[in-house]
Amino acid sequence: MTSPETASPQPCTPQVADAPKRNWVDRFAPASAQPYCHLARLDRPIGTWLLLWPCWWSLALAAHFQGAGLPDWWLIVLFGIGAVAMRGCGCTYNDLVDREFDGAVARTRSRPIPSGRVSVMQAKVFLVAQALVGLVVLLQFNWFSVALGTASLLIVAAYPFMKRITYWPQFVLGLAFNWGALLGWAAVTGSLHWAPVALYVAGIAWTLGYDTIYAHQDKEDDALIGLKSTALKFGAGTTPWMIGFYSAAIAGIALSGWLAGAGPVFYAVLAAGAAQLAWQVRSLDVDNPELCLKLFRSNRDFGTIIFAGIVADALMLHGM
Repeated sequence: MTSPETASPQPCTPQVADAPKRNWVDRFAPASAQPYCHLARLDRPIGTWLLLWPCWWSLALAAHFQGAGLPDWWLIVLFGIGAVAMRGCGCTYNDLVDREFDGAVARTRSRPIPSGRVSVMQAKVFLVAQALVGLVVLLQFNWFSVALGTASLLIVAAYPFMKRITYWPQFVLGLAFNWGALLGWAAVTGSLHWAPVALYVAGIAWTLGYDTIYAHQDKEDDALIGLKSTALKFGAGTTPWMIGFYSAAIAGIALSGWLAGAGPVFYAVLAAGAAQLAWQVRSLDVDNPELCLKLFRSNRDFGTIIFAGIVADALMLHGM
């Protein structure tokens, strides 16, 4: 039997099990590039959105704090490129670390490394290439931001191992995925402030919520192979925890807006964001994997609402 370490990509690339149907990678990407697009999760952009929204929230909030109506468009672009590169880098690293576990889980065994379509060496080279793109983006910022961004790598490196030792890997994911709440503000101002700190804490609570929903898809397989998650810890009692996580997220975002000088438009739109999270909690059925995936993906909409609220409020108070 060919091992993932020695296998070469197959000429015909099957769809990854948990990817959206008829996604753009499977429809349009060259066959030789498809395994790498799958490895970077380009066929599933929701993870990029979840990484990007705290960055864009912070950029918009910092601009608001400085009296600008709109965030700097160049910073918006840079963080967009960085989010794609670093999310792909993180997924590639995670798949390298978890390749044996992924091969034992129905939802993940079709991923490029456990399926043998990308070898371990090829994945490592791809990892380095994506990291270099992220480094180029990071070097466009001020030196305080460069140092701050570099500090996040310790959390990113630790995350894949957390599910082996704690039922709270989602907390560590939150620490990593919301670092942009600090970095965005630093890129604008060259310093930190309590507003992005509150936003960072809110983002961690938000991640604990949405990634717990996501983890319910794999809880049976995770239990069998000895991996841990908040989904396994909370089980049928997940809903009260979700209420707590999402309430903390809304409270933290509200506090960050207040600290940055946000006005009534921001809070009105934040109420719509709270309603979106409440809909997730009301709809949740932890034993319905398809619904869990739908609710998880809907957090892109929540991120859009919050960003729109910050920008609309800034335009109302400061104009263009």
